[in-house]
Amino acid sequence: MSKTQERVDASSNGVPQQGRLSGPVAPPRVSARRRRPGVIALSLALIAAGGAGVAVLLLQVGHRTEVVTVVRDVQVGQVLTEDDLGKASIALDPAVKAVRAGDLDSVVGKRAAVELKPGSLLAPSQVTKDSLVKAGEQLVPIGLKPEQVPATALVPGQKVELVHVPAQGQEEAGKTSDAPPRTIKGRVVKASGAAPGTGVVVVDVATSAADGPTAAAWVAAGTLRLVLAAPDGE
Repeated sequence: MSKTQERVDASSNGVPQQGRLSGPVAPPRVSARRRRPGVIALSLALIAAGGAGVAVLLLQVGHRTEVVTVVRDVQVGQVLTEDDLGKASIALDPAVKAVRAGDLDSVVGKRAAVELKPGSLLAPSQVTKDSLVKAGEQLVPIGLKPEQVPATALVPGQKVELVHVPAQGQEEAGKTSDAPPRTIKGRVVKASGAAPGTGVVVVDVATSAADGPTAAAWVAAGTLRLVLAAPDGE
């Protein structure tokens, strides 16, 4: 037999004998991995922590409060309008006093008792239904040097007395040196911050229309001093 014939006999349909499968092939055996109790416990702890975090977040969202905010500058004594105010939903601390959004209509039409800045919450004490300058009153601006400014903060509505102090070496005609100085009752409407460089504070004081010109003359002469009145205003 020729070598060519032997090659043909050694194959079937041209496929070598060594390439044939002798039977079904068993799948590879995969050894079972040993489970680690510590890893399982850690996984469960992480899942629990994640669930607790989600629960806290949901509680915070659920306890947000709608409050009134200031959306543009409002000067002292200015009447509030709806355009001056907005609403925001925040997680409000019980210690913070803020006007609730449902009470917005109750503050519209009132006057700002203090200067209001955009982005701040509106507190009930920052508005008043009373005009800061009433009928029959005049507004007198008074410049106070740093040494004349009281340590107690000057706030709108605070009652003060304007005291006339004659210039050194001078006395009013008909007045003796031991006579009490003249005073004018007033009420703070607004107090500015200290001016850069000079530290001068400008205080707007409301006085009666009859006393306004006198107080203005004292200011011009540099003979006016401002003192705080008693807490009861008397």
